Amino acid sequence: MSQQAVYLDGDDLILRLYIQPKASRDQMVGLHGDEIKVAITAPPVDGKANAHLTKYLSKQFKVAKGQIDIEKGELGRHKQVRITAPKVVPEPIKALL
Repeated sequence: MSQQAVYLDGDDLILRLYIQPKASRDQMVGLHGDEIKVAITAPPVDGKANAHLTKYLSKQFKVAKGQIDIEKGELGRHKQVRITAPKVVPEPIKALL
């Protein structure tokens, strides 16, 4: 498996993320080792952080929430997310491709 933070799988974009819940604002912080650090405002309880992360990523990549799939790390800070056919790739992500 690739150890890059971001890579393409056909038309899909795979992101390896390190999540920081309960942050002051939602933002992509930058690289954290071989993952992208994403700060989100939601607390890590009852799946709220995952739902919030999905919503945040859907806005960033201009896709429906259903096109974002948390493939690994549902219950942890380290996640692998698949974004199906993103319409827009934000600059910090584009720089890593």
